[in-house]
Amino acid sequence: MRQPSVIARRVAAASVSLVVAAGAAACGPKDNDAKGSGGDSTPHKGGTLTVLNSEPQTDFDPARLYTSGGGNVPSLVFRTLTTRNRENGAAGAKVVPDLATDTGRPNKDATVWTYTLKEGLKYEDGTPITSADIKYGIERSFAPELSGGAPYLRDWLVGAADYQGPYKDKKGLSAIETPDARTIVFHLNKPEGEFPFLATQTQFTPVPKSKDNGTKYEEHPISSGPYKVVKNENDGEHVVLTRNKYWSAGVDDQRKAYPDTIDVRSGLDSSVINQRLSASQGTDAAAVTTDTNLGPAELAKVSGDKELAARVGTGHFGYTNYIAFNPTVKPFDNPKVRQAIAYAVDRSSVVNAAGGSALAESATTFLPNQKSFGYTPYDPFPAGASGNPAKAKELLAQAGYKNGLTITLTHSNAKDFETSPEIATAIQDALKKAGITVKLQGLEDNDYRDKIHGVKTEPGFFLAHWGADWPSGGPFLAPIFDGRQIVKDGANFNTGLLNDKSVNAEIDAINKLTDLGAAAKRWGALDEKIGEKALVVPLFHPVYKRLYGKDVKNIVISDWTGVLDISQVAVK
Repeated sequence: MRQPSVIARRVAAASVSLVVAAGAAACGPKDNDAKGSGGDSTPHKGGTLTVLNSEPQTDFDPARLYTSGGGNVPSLVFRTLTTRNRENGAAGAKVVPDLATDTGRPNKDATVWTYTLKEGLKYEDGTPITSADIKYGIERSFAPELSGGAPYLRDWLVGAADYQGPYKDKKGLSAIETPDARTIVFHLNKPEGEFPFLATQTQFTPVPKSKDNGTKYEEHPISSGPYKVVKNENDGEHVVLTRNKYWSAGVDDQRKAYPDTIDVRSGLDSSVINQRLSASQGTDAAAVTTDTNLGPAELAKVSGDKELAARVGTGHFGYTNYIAFNPTVKPFDNPKVRQAIAYAVDRSSVVNAAGGSALAESATTFLPNQKSFGYTPYDPFPAGASGNPAKAKELLAQAGYKNGLTITLTHSNAKDFETSPEIATAIQDALKKAGITVKLQGLEDNDYRDKIHGVKTEPGFFLAHWGADWPSGGPFLAPIFDGRQIVKDGANFNTGLLNDKSVNAEIDAINKLTDLGAAAKRWGALDEKIGEKALVVPLFHPVYKRLYGKDVKNIVISDWTGVLDISQVAVK
């Protein structure tokens, strides 16, 4: 996931669309039915669920959305070949069938994937969903005017690198075959054992060619899910969804579709959202947010109120905040300097700067601490919770800096508690104890992103973060450490400019595995191998704390998204 701005954000990843673009297992409240006030906790159909968000649901076209697991609001309208498992915690990090009968059938080397659609699938107008519609939906996502979705298909599909979509090239993609109305076959350039994860992205949504009106399709996309769009005002600021009468739970075991109506209101200030959810008055009693966290001050107030504390959903999403080095810039070309900084960092002060242990968990691994990613505990430069300035000074002396050194740390001025001044100051204070003087260079968020993502402009020492497109080590390690993904003229995310043949080869070898458990173990081992190079210093993984209204029931928070899944909730 291309690095997001704030995790209150476009929800770390998945809750709202990820417009390039969040431990312990995530879990909901102890009472998973999340009783509202006054009685029966059993979820029932009916009522209106209100969604209060800061980010508008813009680009509501499946081709243009960048989601994880299909997104939160989008997956109420758009079904895909596969989807995320809608369960609490680690069980929710699994990929499961959606429109398809299974998660895909690979050939021997995972270069060909075949799917069969379930019987009885229908659009909101009652017409049948076919494999040709899924093929067309994918093809239109290649059209330049509909760009914005996940980039993998252009790289993975045979002959897709220069394809410009069906509006310019009506022949379509020969890499996608539809031998009959229920079968679709994908031919890949190389083995991809994680193709079932990619098939959760909204680009795999069926789109009937006869209803496609290009860039205007987002105004009324044809629903394949339990709800259809009846209102979309001000480019996603106010979206209203009502039931799709042709949707059937018999062919969709993932979405509960309890409410009759979903009313999404966006463009709200985060403090206003939390105030409204806290007060829980009128329609706000049956309200949730899919993109707004509690901040440190708000969390302190909520924690002191037993009733409010019972209405906080806690979750973890695959996301890491870290220090990045550019080893082509002195003195960071010297591994001992990078190692010294790793020893000098005081993670306890960084966690406090990020809002405290309730909102951030200390990290020594680049991979998030969840099994699905292949998390393997390690610490190549063990310095304890508060750093080891003595060890740092020793390494600096070995590097030729026995009298210390002065360096510049680039960060964003955005108040996101991630790459912002609070985190930078905590690092500055810790490194001072090791004889390292840190000058801070704060940039406005757009300037910061442009600077750190340009190979020619990337600074030597800066704050960064990364979130997963799906819960696996692949989309976490490959974009950051695969040398073949270094982009010299464009947005580059391989911040350490690592191009190690053994690392690249191991990435290819793991990608061939269709046994995701076996793959996870190898991602963890690779993470440890890369960690020893000191190209990054992991700092912390965020924790998501979000309020919901008093009449909201059936709270489900998975390790895939880390946030409340609105496809599961019911209202009083």
